[in-house]
Amino acid sequence: MSSTKKLVLALSAGTAMLLSSTAMAQTAATIDGTEITEAQLDVYAIGRTGESATAENRTALLEQIGDLVVLSNVALNGDLAKDPALQAEVELQRRSVMATAVIRDFREKNPITDQEVRAEYDRQIKDVPAPTQYKARHILVETKEDADGVIAQLKDGADFEALAAEKSTGPSGPNGGDLGWFDAASMVAPFSAAVVAMENGKYSAEPVQTDFGWHVILREDSRQAEPPAFEELEDRLRQSMEQQKFQDYFLALKAAASLEVK
Repeated sequence: MSSTKKLVLALSAGTAMLLSSTAMAQTAATIDGTEITEAQLDVYAIGRTGESATAENRTALLEQIGDLVVLSNVALNGDLAKDPALQAEVELQRRSVMATAVIRDFREKNPITDQEVRAEYDRQIKDVPAPTQYKARHILVETKEDADGVIAQLKDGADFEALAAEKSTGPSGPNGGDLGWFDAASMVAPFSAAVVAMENGKYSAEPVQTDFGWHVILREDSRQAEPPAFEELEDRLRQSMEQQKFQDYFLALKAAASLEVK
């Protein structure tokens, strides 16, 4: 990408940040008879560097804007500015900048309060029950015959953890088949269905087949999961509520507008 095109893109991005103050209207430089205001410099600087112009980069940035002025004056002072496609592009760019300003202005004037975010959190927590979590162990073997043999040993009084360490081919085998706490959705369907149907302290009476092999499962315990803390969801909820609030505003504007396609 040419340096000139980069300059044009940077200025286009920077113009989305509208600044207003008396100081911003002051002239920062003049080139080819065209004034460059402090506002234009600041917007350009933010688009290029993410912050306002500094004493160190001010001259360089003004030179870059000057390059844009020199080139754009060729269009403005000649026939190119009369080109319908160019006029359409400029108008759409102007509309885009103004639309961005409307969005920002609406959000600044219609903030979501902390109380609203808390109320939405409480509503969601109340309406969405916490899932049940399960603590289980399993012994994974290759064949149903192997799994039947494990169940027979358990019926004879063998220790589940010891059998898992000895016979399980799964990665949890060395830890006695311990899978820790999990919710049903995190496991493959046949495994989850078996665990949900069991009682705490019981092992599966029949082997359970999955794509990984044959499982003998011990459901050790179950509990209701704690809902995520408010602090974990606060930023996500606020962003979602801000988007919804603006969406409602925009849909109302759109409903009141008339579109005539010719």
